[in-house]
Amino acid sequence: MILNWRAVCGQCRACAKGQPQYCFATHNAKQKMTLEDGTELSAALGIGAFIEKTLVAAGQCTKIDEESDAAAVGLLGCGVMAGIGAAINTGEVKRGESVAVIGCGGVGTAAITGAQLAGATTIIAVDIDDAKLEQAKRFGATRTVNSRAIDPVDAIRELTGGFGADVVIDAVGRPETYRQAFYARDLAGRVVLVGVPTPEMQLELPLLDVFGRGGSLKSSWYGDCLPSRDFAMLIEQYKLGRLDLEGFVTERIGLGDVEAAFARMGDGNVLRSVVEL
Repeated sequence: MILNWRAVCGQCRACAKGQPQYCFATHNAKQKMTLEDGTELSAALGIGAFIEKTLVAAGQCTKIDEESDAAAVGLLGCGVMAGIGAAINTGEVKRGESVAVIGCGGVGTAAITGAQLAGATTIIAVDIDDAKLEQAKRFGATRTVNSRAIDPVDAIRELTGGFGADVVIDAVGRPETYRQAFYARDLAGRVVLVGVPTPEMQLELPLLDVFGRGGSLKSSWYGDCLPSRDFAMLIEQYKLGRLDLEGFVTERIGLGDVEAAFARMGDGNVLRSVVEL
């Protein structure tokens, strides 16, 4: 069973117009989890984590076959789905298009994989860490750019015939990287923001440039996914050998190893640590 945090209501204005992937009233378990003394718990994303048992709404559960590696397919519950969906669902990457992904952590690397699944022929990975760029090649990147060494906008344009990429995905979520994404796309290209900014961040762009470049500026919420639709499709791609979910599992750890895993994640040395109970 894979847990997700988009249990659609079926009744809100998004669901009513046939876009449940944007459900504005997703729900969680009605019964609250509590400590033994009755203290109510607020489960992260309505699911909870780092516990042996949790309470969720039925719509937050997606049944999978027992043959699949739970540690691998479980990653579809959040980060890997967010990245793949940013490319396939939000960015609507098409066969033969060029895609640049800024930021090659877990979500960015998943976006690279999504671009490959969608049929992109030029996939440019951008990061400041050469190890991450090398890793991105394993997941579909055809070219890499170290933005600490060279200007990523100039590099992406050079690698796309001087025009810019059809789709640029910002998997970092900073004003600096968003500006890079904005100017690194082709005319009428698409920018997708899937990296999550902090509340104080502000973005300034010349309005004439927004008008003059055309195209679209999109934000990707959870990869704009519909779990009941997308999980099954991606698991099938995994079983067919077209989606290397196991490659995202850097380490398998116990519940007591979580704090150390957070430290390793902060150092940028892992794609995903998976807790096995």
